Amino acid sequence: MTRINERIRVPEVRLIDDEGNQVGVLKIADALNFAHERDLDLVEVAPEARPPVCRVLDYSKYKYEQAQKQKQARKHQQQVTIREIKFRPKIAQHDYDTKKSHVERFLRHKDKVKITIMFRGREVTHPERGTAILERLAAELAEFGVVEQHPTQEGRNMTMLMAPSKAVLAGRADAAASSGEAANGARGAADAQVKLDGAAADGAAGGTSPGAVGDTPPPTGATPPASSPVA
Repeated sequence: MTRINERIRVPEVRLIDDEGNQVGVLKIADALNFAHERDLDLVEVAPEARPPVCRVLDYSKYKYEQAQKQKQARKHQQQVTIREIKFRPKIAQHDYDTKKSHVERFLRHKDKVKITIMFRGREVTHPERGTAILERLAAELAEFGVVEQHPTQEGRNMTMLMAPSKAVLAGRADAAASSGEAANGARGAADAQVKLDGAAADGAAGGTSPGAVGDTPPPTGATPPASSPVA
């Protein structure tokens, strides 16, 4: 939108008043007077039209409202970060688990993750090994991420792009994980209590009671043990 003043000359404009009503086609001087009488500005909203379309409004207020809208739009925009994790086709299980935990952590933080399989030497003749690793990773992390770009190979590298799942973006994945940890903790406490109760029961059953072995009289005819001499 462009504000029109006395120095800008166009023959005539189609005017819209401050309430959005069509006024009609007016000479530019008449349109300016119409705006000035209401202490408002004449703003060109459709310069490509013939004649140009102008509207009567408070230009300063309009600019302020537009700035606020842009500010709110930027506030709600989420900056997307792409992380990269590299695998080898013959990766050991321990290294695989470590790198998978990194991918999960990035996805939980709502970052996209580029997973790269690096082939060396004759490994490039077996791309199915890289595909198997990527498909396994996607399946195991399905709760936290979705495959945005399926495995593609360029030269000696095979890549796949994963993005956070809807559950992660909505915050449901962390809540589910916390609930699972709490449930596991409760089950562990219950198991521990059961073990303690079992141990207590075993101790009660195996302990000596009055009239137990130590107090049982020797069988009839048995020779009582000799008493120790008194010094």
